[in-house]
Amino acid sequence: MTTKVKVLYFAGLREALGQSGEELELPTGVATVGALRAHLAGRGEGWQALAAGRKVRAALNQRMVGAEAAVAAGDEVAFFPPVTGG
Repeated sequence: MTTKVKVLYFAGLREALGQSGEELELPTGVATVGALRAHLAGRGEGWQALAAGRKVRAALNQRMVGAEAAVAAGDEVAFFPPVTGG
C-alpha cells in the first residue's frame, strides 16, 4: 500500500527550496510530521532549512500540529517559518 502525501512549503522555505510543494511517497518509518521533516532535511544542503533547531511550524490538513502528529495517506502537510505581524 502506498502512502502518498502532499507537502507544501511557504514563505522563506519556498524560496530556500525552490519549490512550493510536492507529492511524496512516505518512506518506511516516516509516520509523523517530525519524522517527515527530518527526512526532508536529510535531502541535502538547501533542505537544511527544515533541520531540527530551525524555527519551522507545521500544519496537517490545515490545522496547526506538533512534531508528534501522525501522517496518513492523502494528508496535506504544510511547513512554514513563524510569521510575525505588526
